[in-house]
Amino acid sequence: MPKNTPPPDAPVLIIGLGRFGSAVAASLTRMGHEVLAIDESMELVQKWATEFTHTVQADSTDEEALRQIGADQFDRAVVGIGTDIEASVLTVLTLTELGVREVWAKAINRKHGQILERVGASHVVYPESAMGERVAHMVSGSMIDFIEFDDGFAIARTAAPASAIGRTLAESALRSQYGITVVGVKRPGADFTYARPETFLGEFDELIVSGPTNKVEKFAGLA
Repeated sequence: MPKNTPPPDAPVLIIGLGRFGSAVAASLTRMGHEVLAIDESMELVQKWATEFTHTVQADSTDEEALRQIGADQFDRAVVGIGTDIEASVLTVLTLTELGVREVWAKAINRKHGQILERVGASHVVYPESAMGERVAHMVSGSMIDFIEFDDGFAIARTAAPASAIGRTLAESALRSQYGITVVGVKRPGADFTYARPETFLGEFDELIVSGPTNKVEKFAGLA
């Protein structure tokens, strides 16, 4: 693990308990992480008080307030503030000045994201944009699920194309034909299995495929 990377099980500071922040906090809690959740709204703090390790009402733009609740002791933080751009930016700046090594921040648009990066955000997340694109691929009917990464790489869950049904992966040669990699296969009523050359594809099998976004989209369109 790189020297400056916090350990995977490190406690996490969550700032902003709207839909995004509370969802991240809930997922981290289920995964066994200790979570300190902060929001300026006492109503939200009370709502989530029994769900997370610690829940505190505080102004996240106030460096002294964050220091008093021990924010400077965290290596990793998630800033889920979206609609109040000024508070979002000031919070990221404050966390950076406190020495938090890894700051993940929600952005509502590209300009917001660029500002967050300039003031110290390690990772910028665009949840609305990412979800919109994901849903669009699913609504089109070509994919069951879809995730695209920043570098033009995507992973999708899609049905097996008719040309591959009744054949092994080696026989269908999907990688050489379409430029994608079949990572795994999910058969109805059976466990997920990693793809092997001898993996046989049935009529109702679902494939997990990866590759350049345009090639993944084109392949999914065959199903």
